[in-house]
Amino acid sequence: MDIANGGEVFWRSAALLAVPLLYGVAAMAAGAGWRWSRLAATGALAGAVLSALALAWGGPTVVYGPLDALWGAPLGLRIDTPGAVVLLLVTLVGWVIVRYSASYLAGDTGEARYRRWLMLTLAAVSMVVLSNHLAVLALAWLATSLALHRLLTHFGHRRQAQIAAHKKFLISRLADGCMVAALGLLVSAFGTLDIDRLLALAGTSGSLPATAQAAVLLIVCAALLKCAQLPAHGWLIQVMEAPTPVSALLHAGIVNLGGFVLIRLSPLVSEVSAAMLLLVVVGTLTAVLAALVMTTRISIKVMLAWSTCAQMGFMLQECGLGAWDLALLHLVAHSLYKAHAFLGAGGAVAQSRLQQLSPALPAWSAPAAFGAALVGAGLATGLPAWAGQALGLSGQPVATGASLVLVLIMSLALVPLLLPLFSALAWQARGALAWRLLGGAGLVAAAYAALHHGLSGWAGAPVVAASGWQLGVVLVGFGALFVVQGWVRAKPDGALANRLYPWFYGGLFLDELFTRLTFRLWPAPRVSGPASPLVEPLTGAR
Repeated sequence: MDIANGGEVFWRSAALLAVPLLYGVAAMAAGAGWRWSRLAATGALAGAVLSALALAWGGPTVVYGPLDALWGAPLGLRIDTPGAVVLLLVTLVGWVIVRYSASYLAGDTGEARYRRWLMLTLAAVSMVVLSNHLAVLALAWLATSLALHRLLTHFGHRRQAQIAAHKKFLISRLADGCMVAALGLLVSAFGTLDIDRLLALAGTSGSLPATAQAAVLLIVCAALLKCAQLPAHGWLIQVMEAPTPVSALLHAGIVNLGGFVLIRLSPLVSEVSAAMLLLVVVGTLTAVLAALVMTTRISIKVMLAWSTCAQMGFMLQECGLGAWDLALLHLVAHSLYKAHAFLGAGGAVAQSRLQQLSPALPAWSAPAAFGAALVGAGLATGLPAWAGQALGLSGQPVATGASLVLVLIMSLALVPLLLPLFSALAWQARGALAWRLLGGAGLVAAAYAALHHGLSGWAGAPVVAASGWQLGVVLVGFGALFVVQGWVRAKPDGALANRLYPWFYGGLFLDELFTRLTFRLWPAPRVSGPASPLVEPLTGAR
């Protein structure tokens, strides 16, 4: 990676620094209305675009500018492909959320306070993305959590909001403790916290020293905690009392930062097999269990929260398999989808009524139709992936074992879409829709393969072959998910469904156990107020 200097320093550092500085200025001018916030969001998006253009023109760069003298150390700003992509994502989502919030919170008594903490949150997130120094990154990550805490408790009189935010506060402080310990171990092992130097040393030092391996494990633990992985997931499900744009910001941007940090440090993380295995095990368990729990939920926002938990698990699993480019693609796609889902949650009732008025799709059909759908899904996903490899479209392919596993997972995910095609009832009643589903499944698989090949090598991480243990955990986990979901869907009133439903509706009661333990150490603040109408009880009629 090059180091910019001279005249290039000024304009590249100006474009990069403009993003957090504009957010910071808007935070100080929060009392002047939404005008300054809109201008700051627009300017930050323009700065991100200019930085991406500079990356395309001059390549990845670490910029050391005049401001480093004020800090007394050459901390630097880092712009590479993952950073530019995520910075564009953050500023775009921030621009949308600022404009949405202006009308959503019009007339709210705490509007100015909300603007201040929203702008500070965006400023801190942008520094996490831009920093080339792990200490600055850790401080910005901490600042992101503290500013977000103020947004999550915007309605401070609501008891459930305070309890959920307190739970997140405890978990985030535990993650911050892991990061601080990791920084100390990295300084002891390498004598530096500059990310570019750490990544260079990771690629040339062979086997990492024990202190560095312990540091990587602590960074992975911090990412798992902040990405709401089991059993520290409950806060993400319960912070539904915050304003809807805050939920969109949290699920579309902030909860993804753990994945971004791992992608940024991927050459270092890839050297520690225990860390990669931990990512696969925890990510797979979270993705499978959260996907099963999600199917029992009624509330749209709670269902979306469980979906985020599952998607974060899948993204971290991809990191553990060494599919760093796919993890980056997953991060961007999930962020855009979840921002749209939360900001458009108000239209869920209309969509539900439309689905109720539409003819029902055929249920899971005979074993022959099921087998044909499985074969069709395998062809829909396997052919584009094979064609990309055969044509040499991927300059840095994912290790073969991981590629096969991920293709298999996508095949299993497409089976429910293809079942109507092989159902006689579908041909008689809704054959046209079945063909559209087949075409849609093929397009999704082809787009996934094309983006995979197009983004190959963007994360800048080495290709590391996944171990048999890692692949086995993923295959067993997602195979079990596929079988259980298929059985329950085929026999929704069967013995298995009735036996599993209370457990999955309660999230296996993992959050209750975790909450009891943590609240004994640090009790939640006492707030008098009504219970949340948005949080579903753990018991109730099915």
